[in-house]
Amino acid sequence: MVKNKVQSKKQQKRGVDFKKIRRKIGRKLPPAQNATNTEIKSKAIILPEQSIASEKAGLAVSKKGLTLKELLQQTSHHNAKVRKDALIGIRDVLLKFPAELKLHKLAVIEKLRERISDDDKLVREALYQLLKSVIFPGCKEDNKGPINSLIMTYIFNAMTHMAIEVRLMAFKFFDLLIQYFPSCFLLYAEKILQNYEDILQKNKFYLQDKGRLKKALAGLVRCLSLLPCSNQEGGDSLSYNDATRCSLHAFDLDLSDKSTDLSGVVNKLTDLLPVLVSCFQDFSPLIHSMAHVDVQSFDCMSFLLQSIDLVVRFFVHASGNNQHDFQNLAPAYKKNNLSICDQSISAVTLRKLWDEFPLSPNHCLSEKDGDRYFMLNIVITEIFLHLSYGSKLSPALLERFLEFIESSLSEKIHNGREAGKVHHEKHLISLVAFIPKLIMQVSVAWKSRILQAFTTVFENCSPESSMKLACLSVVEEMLLPEQNCLYLDPKDLEILNHSTWIGELPKLLVLLGDKHPLHVKAVLRLQLRVGQTANLNMTPAKEYDNMQYFIRAFYCTYSNGTVSYGPFMRLPRDIQELSVCCLYYFPFLDKVLLQSLASCCICHELEPFILFRIMEVLHSAYKAGHIQIADYISFFITLLSRFHVYPEKIDPSEKHKGKSNRGTFKLVVRTVCSWLSQIGDDVLVLQMLEKIVLDEISHKRPVDNIYGFIRLLITLDSKPTRLSEQTINRLSEVLPEYFLDVVNNIPEEDDESTKFLIRQTRDYYLLPCFFLFDRSNMLLNQVLEVMESFIRGNALSLLPHQKGALAKDHSSRILSVVSVLLLVLGDIKMQKLLLSCKTEIRNILESMHTLESSEDITMTIEERHKIRSAYDILTAAVSTLEYH
Repeated sequence: MVKNKVQSKKQQKRGVDFKKIRRKIGRKLPPAQNATNTEIKSKAIILPEQSIASEKAGLAVSKKGLTLKELLQQTSHHNAKVRKDALIGIRDVLLKFPAELKLHKLAVIEKLRERISDDDKLVREALYQLLKSVIFPGCKEDNKGPINSLIMTYIFNAMTHMAIEVRLMAFKFFDLLIQYFPSCFLLYAEKILQNYEDILQKNKFYLQDKGRLKKALAGLVRCLSLLPCSNQEGGDSLSYNDATRCSLHAFDLDLSDKSTDLSGVVNKLTDLLPVLVSCFQDFSPLIHSMAHVDVQSFDCMSFLLQSIDLVVRFFVHASGNNQHDFQNLAPAYKKNNLSICDQSISAVTLRKLWDEFPLSPNHCLSEKDGDRYFMLNIVITEIFLHLSYGSKLSPALLERFLEFIESSLSEKIHNGREAGKVHHEKHLISLVAFIPKLIMQVSVAWKSRILQAFTTVFENCSPESSMKLACLSVVEEMLLPEQNCLYLDPKDLEILNHSTWIGELPKLLVLLGDKHPLHVKAVLRLQLRVGQTANLNMTPAKEYDNMQYFIRAFYCTYSNGTVSYGPFMRLPRDIQELSVCCLYYFPFLDKVLLQSLASCCICHELEPFILFRIMEVLHSAYKAGHIQIADYISFFITLLSRFHVYPEKIDPSEKHKGKSNRGTFKLVVRTVCSWLSQIGDDVLVLQMLEKIVLDEISHKRPVDNIYGFIRLLITLDSKPTRLSEQTINRLSEVLPEYFLDVVNNIPEEDDESTKFLIRQTRDYYLLPCFFLFDRSNMLLNQVLEVMESFIRGNALSLLPHQKGALAKDHSSRILSVVSVLLLVLGDIKMQKLLLSCKTEIRNILESMHTLESSEDITMTIEERHKIRSAYDILTAAVSTLEYH
């Protein structure tokens, strides 16, 4: 035990080299005492003008801050997503900064064209949208040559690409290009048509991928629409649903001037036509095998038939009267003097189309499928009719097509369905255009059936529809054929429903109103042409004459004394003039129609040009014997009496210039006086009009209207006057009131600059009366006597108990009489006439003096002073007569 204690003490005294520290599990070990601290502390150094974004300040950049140059470089990136984003960025930059496209147009197109053959579908689609929305619209007005040459090379390369998707997209790019630059098609027509032939003939992909075929065929239809082709059969109307037909004849190529060689195009189309027919035949089994044909198959079949139709149109056009446009045709055609149509379209080529017509599946059809098959049959019929002109038709084949045409026109196919009717009308438009020439080639029995079916369409289609326009054009062609067309045999008039067609025209004008001016213009143009040839046997004049009884509502109607203006008043000027020209050709214009026209003429909404055009046409119709003299005179008397001149207050200054129709009425008065003086001997005309004019003047009418009748009287009268004593007596009662109205409507002003205009305007209205005074001294004496009675007035109205209002009115009337007398005395010729009327003038002065000095009449000092001043002025003016 002692030994152990000694040993433990020794151990406690001994030193420890390394002290062992026990650590708990999970605790972080402290750093060693000799550990080196490697932590480095620093502060950021900010230097101005070192940001990359600041270097692009003021430049056109995208949302990601990339310039146009950087984006164009990224379009060649190996990553497809980067290429697509670059194209989207270019679109944003060019939309935000349009000037960039103008500055770098060719450089941008040169870089972008590389993506036409891109392997990625999204990249190609992004490029298509960029060209469609930005590039091509921005370059449309620029020089097209460099753009076409830059892009077409890459489009042709893409058309021969190994991947079918790239090849089809190339056709889509070309379709977009010709939408904006149509002229480029004929420059590359042979290559384009060859590529279409290759992709349709050598790659039978379309039965499995109809969507791609549909896009390619839509581009082909657009290309073929740009070829020169005959537009005489339905070329003015749209025969297809799609908008591609709207571009038909969009590019008008002058072949003779540019010496374009179309022989290669003819050869390519000759090779392409059998391929198109073969493609259509590949779809034919689907019609009978499938219960329901999908929409894409119908669209492909429709585009194929449209392409065939356009090729046929081209060949028919080349074989017709336009051979001078095809002087560089293939030598074989020229050598053998054969028709291009005969050489290019063999009977075998289209025989299977005819054999399957009409397309009709064995199973029941839905509404939509029935409408689609009807559209396909319409196009096949058009192709057949194009090839039938000038050729001998197969009776059996013709019978099938005629039955289809008759049933289509008579609306037997859609079975009364309203939706089907609208759809059928839309596609029947092009078929209707063939009727004029078709009825020349069929038997009498079929001629009657086709015309009856056409009449059904004409009567039942909506007035504002496109079908109505097409029917009007067909009626015009059948009734009034052009010189270069065959005229109908006179025997054919027995089956023509011309009376029904002509009778529909005035009803159409009323139904159309003013909301469809193009339709109204077409109806009026046909009406005018029918009227111009109404004296021929082609269209009896009786049917045309009956039109006026229905056409009144087109101009104006009356109901319980209320005037209701028709659509004529609201139509454009050119259509109004066209309707006025039609009036001349009515054999007899009745009184009711003339009354409607007069109501239109006095309406202030009618333009002066149309007013005088109506007057001119009616004057010509009267000279041609189409209007009775009583109705002719009544029309112009109505104009003079009911024409409302505004403003009623006459302002000689230009205050109301542009807002007054007074100048128009002055010209009306001058014209009416001139024409009525030409209808016969002045003495006889005056005898007819004297009482009528006096009755109109006797009514209380505005100054301008009375002026017109007085002007008419002096035009028909002579010196010495031929007016009866009764007429002079009635005029002496009317003219003084007329004088006072002139003075009151043209009041004096203190402004020296307008005094001369006021005097000149007053003289204009008084001058016709001066002519009457010059021709009848008795009329002058009687007028002065009446004016003297105005001054004396009614004694009862001037009794002392009458207060200031009546006295003031009487004094104003006296001042107006003095103003009239001063105007008369101011005329040199009237001064000579007044020498024989000194007694009447003296009586006027005495009456004024008596009135002014009378104490029995209650008047203010101011009123007496005015009368006294007027008396002095008139006395001074009369005194000049003593020295005359």
